[in-house]
Amino acid sequence: MSKDSPKGAATELQRDLTTLTYELRGEVAIVTLNRPEARNALDIPMREELADVVGEIRDDDRVRAMILTGAGGVFCAGGDLQGLKEKRNSAQSYKRISDLHVWLPGLVNMEKPVIAAVDGPAFGGGMNLALMADFILASDTASFCQVFGRIGLVPDLAGMFLLPRLVGLQRAKDLVFSGRTLRPDEAKEMGIVHSIHAPDQLQDAAFTLARRFCNASTLAIGLAKNVLNQSFNLDQRAMAELEAMAQALCMDSAYHKEAVQRFLDKKPALFDWERMNKEESTT
Repeated sequence: MSKDSPKGAATELQRDLTTLTYELRGEVAIVTLNRPEARNALDIPMREELADVVGEIRDDDRVRAMILTGAGGVFCAGGDLQGLKEKRNSAQSYKRISDLHVWLPGLVNMEKPVIAAVDGPAFGGGMNLALMADFILASDTASFCQVFGRIGLVPDLAGMFLLPRLVGLQRAKDLVFSGRTLRPDEAKEMGIVHSIHAPDQLQDAAFTLARRFCNASTLAIGLAKNVLNQSFNLDQRAMAELEAMAQALCMDSAYHKEAVQRFLDKKPALFDWERMNKEESTT
């Protein structure tokens, strides 16, 4: 655990994890897929540990942002093909996939910013795991692929829900049907990747971005994220109701009241993205 971590943070989970590492650096949770010998493939133990960690981060008020990354120069090679060799019938296969959707919404709708730091391949389920983040930062050696079609499968891990919302339906079909590999520059042009960095600068860039949110209103970001996530599913009237409810909750928050008072008192804002950007560029 980092020396910056609060005393006792996540010690129980950290002791029990075998496929992940979990570190709390200040107010930023860093989750690392840690099966480098298997290119961080998503086996059943990793899926179960991800579910536990997502719940822990969701409920930990100390955490203001989350980073998801992979060990060994690989983000995630997707599903564990060794596990796919096991004999199972259609009902068992159905349960194997549907069980994922018990915890996946908790990551997609995490009421805190989630940043995926992708170095090396993010293939199949690994790409879709990255798509669950709010921002994907990629190294210039990263690669993305909806590889499922190469082995006669369809995308899982919510890929068919998330991908069209990022790139549009036609581009999503292109990537799914072809199973072709995306380099970081094309992924950025499509809107999948937020920014591209040298491999040795990727983790610092992800942490810098995550740390920017530590002075923001977790309530406002969480509500905005969840309403935005519904924007493709609901009509304008329903979205208006959610907007009004969210704004009423934010207006009643201590954070909002303090922010207004600081403005009236001509004090610096607690959360000022442009100011933080300038401060970082001069250090």
